[in-house]
Amino acid sequence: MNRHDDLVAEGEPEREFNAGIAARMPRKTAAGGALIRDRDGRVLFLEPTYKPTLDIPGGIVESDESPYEACRREVREEIGLVLNIGRLLVVDWVPAHGPWSDSLAFVFDGGVLDDATLTLDATEARAYHFLTLAQAAPRLRPSMTRRLALAEQTLTTGVPTYSDFGRPL
Repeated sequence: MNRHDDLVAEGEPEREFNAGIAARMPRKTAAGGALIRDRDGRVLFLEPTYKPTLDIPGGIVESDESPYEACRREVREEIGLVLNIGRLLVVDWVPAHGPWSDSLAFVFDGGVLDDATLTLDATEARAYHFLTLAQAAPRLRPSMTRRLALAEQTLTTGVPTYSDFGRPL
């Protein structure tokens, strides 16, 4: 089945118990990112053009798009590759900070690249590097370091992790 068929199978949407309440409900941002490695197990990091810290390929989920779909789309846009994005590794809740609302960050298994040629979108990233998490940590926010450590742990254990700000419960 596809999403349209699934929605039809759900039947009529439930009615609001209080008119207009749905529009007043809090909204969270969500993002989907890919943990992509090289043959040596180093992680692919991008140097974004719009922030000072490193990041993994991925980005913000658009309206009516799943975090998985956003991850696939953003990987294609940012590094020019259509990858077989795998299983979920981590879901991390990120608290509101500065102008940004709280969000959910989904990290998926991006697999291992074998001599692929990356084509960076110059509006998104100025460079890329394959680094160990220890090498990248000085250029990451602490919460991202914690989140990616959990993602690497899930590659070994096979058990996806939920965390709050990179700290497992």
